[in-house]
Amino acid sequence: MNRKYRKRKNYNRTIFLCNCILGTALVIVMAVHWLPDKARELKIRMGVETENKNSKEKKAQTENEQKDKAEVKQPPDENPNIRVVLMTNGYKGIAHSKVELSSDSGLIITYGDGTSKEGKALNVEPKDNMFKKGKIQIRAKKGGVTLNSLKRGYGTPSYEGTVELYREKKGIVIINELPVESYLCRVVPSEMSASYELEALKAQAVCARSYAIRQMESYGYPKYKAHVNDSTDYQVYGNSKPAESAKTAVYETAGETVQYNGKTVPTYYYSTSCGTTTNVEAWGTKPSKKNGYLKAVEVKDEAGDYEKELPWYRWSAEVSESEMTESLKKYTKKKIGKIKDVKITKQGPGDVVLQLKAVGEKGSVTIETENKIRTALAGNYKIQRQDGSETNCGALLPSGFFTIKKKGKSFVIEGGGFGHGIGMSQNGANEMAKQGKNYKEILKLFYQGVTIE
Repeated sequence: MNRKYRKRKNYNRTIFLCNCILGTALVIVMAVHWLPDKARELKIRMGVETENKNSKEKKAQTENEQKDKAEVKQPPDENPNIRVVLMTNGYKGIAHSKVELSSDSGLIITYGDGTSKEGKALNVEPKDNMFKKGKIQIRAKKGGVTLNSLKRGYGTPSYEGTVELYREKKGIVIINELPVESYLCRVVPSEMSASYELEALKAQAVCARSYAIRQMESYGYPKYKAHVNDSTDYQVYGNSKPAESAKTAVYETAGETVQYNGKTVPTYYYSTSCGTTTNVEAWGTKPSKKNGYLKAVEVKDEAGDYEKELPWYRWSAEVSESEMTESLKKYTKKKIGKIKDVKITKQGPGDVVLQLKAVGEKGSVTIETENKIRTALAGNYKIQRQDGSETNCGALLPSGFFTIKKKGKSFVIEGGGFGHGIGMSQNGANEMAKQGKNYKEILKLFYQGVTIE
């Protein structure tokens, strides 16, 4: 029995060993086929995971880029049209003797009861038959409409939007209608040098927008439903070449205005301060809650006045008795004889001159408000700026911030700044921007108690 048992046991062991060998061989064979496939699968999976990771990183980068782009604002949805009267050459009037227009992309001309035609160019005179049924409307198929009969500071101007022509007794009136943000892109470089600091240009853009929005509340030219003209009567528009810096300033402040007590307010500005501004008393207006944001402020920091190195910061002139007599006679129309003395009899905030008394051999005359005083004292004489350069006085004394003293047979006028002195000094804004101030800080210095929204 034991021998049989041992033989069976040895047989079973042999069978087990054979099965183990066969099983191991089978595993090896399967592994040879399975492992490469699994490696490929793993490689593919890892590749997908890497791709997904890269995709997520790329998506995050794209989102960040979009976020950065979003910070550069585009014209807002609320971008109403403004209607601008285009004045004649030299801004002498609004009636043009003829109008010549063109566009490389082609013009679409509409007139009368909706009749339209196309062409590359159009020349219009007051007697044109198209006027028989009313206005003529012109727009370019692409780009702007060039007015070849008009000259501006940089040459022949081109205008976005539509151009409308109206026949009047004295000639043709031209209206340009376009979105206000597009309008501002041509106001900013016409009112401030496009080479100025971006933050100064942004301050100018907000000022120009605030002013325009207020002007759009009514019509400066009701007959044509036009809000403003393109001259210094309102804001200069289209007199300088378009500039990317100005466009950036407008877009980065898109829709923003200066607000006081929750309302958009008129934001007056001028060229250069003498280190201080003044308030509306300079114009003969009483200070009130409505104009409380226009206060006399010092335009300086710890280092002193921002504009102290600029040519117009200080200026002087020596005017002969005969020249002074001629200037005052021309302005006042008063026969007071040869001028013997000129006295400042009243000053306002910032020491702006509010009242002036001229004493002549046959009488005296009193002149009030800064603009009238500056006009009365203007004449054909030289103004010397603090850098030694000279210029003709022209139609206005540089500013209402001055003193005047008699010296022999002449009058010596010493003053500072250029412009009316109310609101923002444009050169002051640029100097502040150079010192690291942003546009909101600039605006909040010149306009007290305001918000930028």
